[in-house]
Amino acid sequence: MDIIPAVDILDGAVVRLLRGSYDEVTIYDRDPVAVAARFVAQGAPLIHVVDLDAARGRTRDLSVLEDLARAAIPFQAGGGVRTAADAGRTLEAGALRIVVGSVLTSGSDESYGIVEVAEPARVVAAIDVRAGRAVGSGWLDGGAPLPDMVARVLAHGIPRALVTGIDRDGTMEGPDIDLLNAVREHGPRLELIASGGVGTLEDLAVLRSSGVRIEAAIVGKALYESRFTVADAVELLSDHR
Repeated sequence: MDIIPAVDILDGAVVRLLRGSYDEVTIYDRDPVAVAARFVAQGAPLIHVVDLDAARGRTRDLSVLEDLARAAIPFQAGGGVRTAADAGRTLEAGALRIVVGSVLTSGSDESYGIVEVAEPARVVAAIDVRAGRAVGSGWLDGGAPLPDMVARVLAHGIPRALVTGIDRDGTMEGPDIDLLNAVREHGPRLELIASGGVGTLEDLAVLRSSGVRIEAAIVGKALYESRFTVADAVELLSDHR
């Protein structure tokens, strides 16, 4: 299992939201590229970049992605990727993979265009869950039942899902193993990336030994609050391979 640090960007700054609320924002840095570079230097194989402005319908800022690519930082990018054109521009800016959620929760046919442009292997389905429903649009819409969302992901041939328990996100209260199990039950062939709630190295160890078969874990606030480092996590997870 790998660790993937999160770099969430709002108004150009590196931030974390609490439980997905734009009213509960903590700013950690003003230089996303420098932050991502530090994580990579400590051994992170990939950075998870989210454009929080685009996620709630504002204009996408591709300049940060282009800066990351110029710095040779490997990253996947999400937040507001809702059309095939969005997907193409994000990949052209240097993203190795794109993360899509809202277009899948809405059931829009545009999702097929995205998969065609990117190819399934370069698409990650964001399954962001609150109260049993997978939600999108910056976690502000009504969403879709979890089984329906997983079925849509499988119907598109998308091999990988990023699963976030919204009520755990930014809390460092531990990962939602039950949610991961539920997604695994509906999509046994999916590669799962766990997100939300990791606050300690022990939480990573729990994910690794949970039996759910998790490819990677996204970690944000715990790194910014210095609960542990990327290097610490890499060492722990290497010992468990």
